[in-house]
Order: sequence, then C-alpha cells, then structure tokens
Amino acid sequence: MTQARAHFDDTRGALVASGAWQADAAAALPDLGGKEVRILDGSGVTRLDTNGAWLLLAAARPQPGAALPELRGFQAQHQAILELVAQHRGDTGARSGPRQEGVLETMGRSAVSMWAHVLGLLDFVGRLVIELIGLAGQPGQWRWREFGAQMSAVFAGAIPIVAGMLFLLGVVFAYLLGDQAQQYGANIFVVDGMLLAILREISPVIVAVLLAGRTGAAITAQLGTMKVTEEIDAIATLGLSPLAVLVIPRMMALLLAMPMLVFIGDIAGIAGGMLVAQQQLDISAHMFIDRMVDVIQLKTLMVGLGKAPVFAIFIAMIACRMGLSVTRDARSVGANTTSTVVQSLVAIILLNAIFAVTFVRLGI
Repeated sequence: MTQARAHFDDTRGALVASGAWQADAAAALPDLGGKEVRILDGSGVTRLDTNGAWLLLAAARPQPGAALPELRGFQAQHQAILELVAQHRGDTGARSGPRQEGVLETMGRSAVSMWAHVLGLLDFVGRLVIELIGLAGQPGQWRWREFGAQMSAVFAGAIPIVAGMLFLLGVVFAYLLGDQAQQYGANIFVVDGMLLAILREISPVIVAVLLAGRTGAAITAQLGTMKVTEEIDAIATLGLSPLAVLVIPRMMALLLAMPMLVFIGDIAGIAGGMLVAQQQLDISAHMFIDRMVDVIQLKTLMVGLGKAPVFAIFIAMIACRMGLSVTRDARSVGANTTSTVVQSLVAIILLNAIFAVTFVRLGI
C-alpha cells in the first residue's frame, strides 16, 4: 500500500495528494500557513476513505462554511466520498444553537410532567394497597427484621437532630415573642403563644421537613442504588415482592417513628422556650409549668400529633416511588433523590395548609 503524501503547489494554489489516505495519514499533510487552496489534486491517490477525505478537506477548507476547492484527478468513487463528507461537514458547521423554549412551552412541559408524577403515584398507591391487603392475614410474611432496622435508622438516628433543632426554635420563638410581650407587660402570655405555636404548627412541620430531607432522600437513594445494581430484580426473581420486602417496612417505620419524634420535638421546643422565659422574662420554671397546665388543652397536642402520620405516609410514598422509578444509571439516582425532597416539601406545605383551613372550619 502506497504511503500517503501531500505537498502544496504555489503556482497553481493546489494541494496535491497521493497514496493511501486513511485515518493515520494526518502526518502527511503539509503546513499550509494560511495559504488559500484553490485546487485539491488527487490524481495520485490510490485509496481514500471517509477519514482521509475529512483530513484533505479540513486542510484545504479549514472553515466549514468556506467554498469547496476544485477537485481534480480523483477517481469517481473517491470524488463521491469527498463530496459526501464535504456536504455533511458543511451541515455540521451550519448547525444552529440550542432551541430556546418559550414560557408557555416550559409551563406546558412542567404541567405534563407533574400530571405524569400524579398518575405514577396513584398507580404506586394502588399496588401498595393490594400488597397490604395480601399481607393483612399473614403476619409471618411481614419483614420484622427489616422493620426493626428501619426503625433504628429513622427514629433513633433522628432524635438528636430533632431535639436540637426544636430546642433552638423554641428559644428563638420565645425570645421574639417575649420581646413584644414585655412592651405591654404581658410576660406570662408568652407561655400561651409559645405552646400553641410549638405543639400545633412548628413541631410537626419542622420534624416533617427534617425527615423529608434526611429519611426520604435516604430511602430514595437506597432503593435507587438497589435498582441500579439489579438487587431489586434479584428479589423479584426469587419470587418475592419488592413492595413487601423493601417498601412496606420503610413506610411502617416512618409511620410509627414520626409521631414519637414530634412528641420529642414538643418537649425540646418547650424546654427552649422555658429557658428563655426564665432568663429574659423572669418567669420561673414553676410559674411556666403552672401556666402550661392551666392553658394547654389536649386537643392542641393531638392536632400536632395527628398531622404526623399523614405527613409520614406522603413522605414515605414519594420516597419509595421515586426510588423504584430510578433508571439504571447513577445520574438518575441523584435526580430522583432531589425530586423526592422537593415533592415532599411541597406536599408538607400543602397538607399543612389544608389542615389549618379544615381545623378552623371545624372550630378545633
């Protein structure tokens, strides 16, 4: 096979090529130094493929939009290859930038995506209910060991962060409320306002937000990673239901742990408020507890605790569904984990608004 060669003929302005032009012929190209190539002479070319044609055209026509030089001496099949490569190279250079979406198109795409999420969640809930009905009469089929492991991770692991966060929020809320109450000599009423806020709104919502970011994201990442490594397929191959083995223990653990965490958050928030009341407002711990016993109502405590299981169910369903929806790549795991946190936060805020309006309507 003849080695590829090329030189530039200054008198004609021609790039003269000979030999076999393939992918490894790049070193044979001369340094044109910006000279204009008017003619591409291939009378000595014995072999030419698309790689060799691209090399010759790139040297003779550096800019994709520039005029194609005159082709001389090429065999018919070689000239056809050159023209084909030149045509597609020109298309590549003329390619436009990314298409910009309009506002309406973006909103429409978001609406379709949201509707797909809703349908997917409904399908997941339906399959989950059927699985729960099947397990209702078979206690031996419940995965108690997995449930215990999830309880340890969801409940025991979350106690320090829940207690610490609610204690600080109790301090901040009591401080701000006390600063206003002092101006009117109504120090003792700080206890009323703080108890109402902590027990009814702050504790359940903050605990739900913490669990959405901590536990919900972890569940999605765990199930998504198992999907990528085909562990879920292995469970199904063994004749077991991934919903019974993986999803239901996590949902039950979250459902049971969240009300207990809210109660712990209530105690921590009250302790923080009590500390500020004693330091800033001269309300002793004894006075604080006496006032708390006088004003606190059982329904105030139950309203906060009653929200917790509802928040827990939605967080668990969103997290498990997004984890099982992961495609087989690591990028999908990250995207679905982020989506779990966002969807859970939106669900918590929406549900809390519904609770607030409903309780006011019912006079609770």
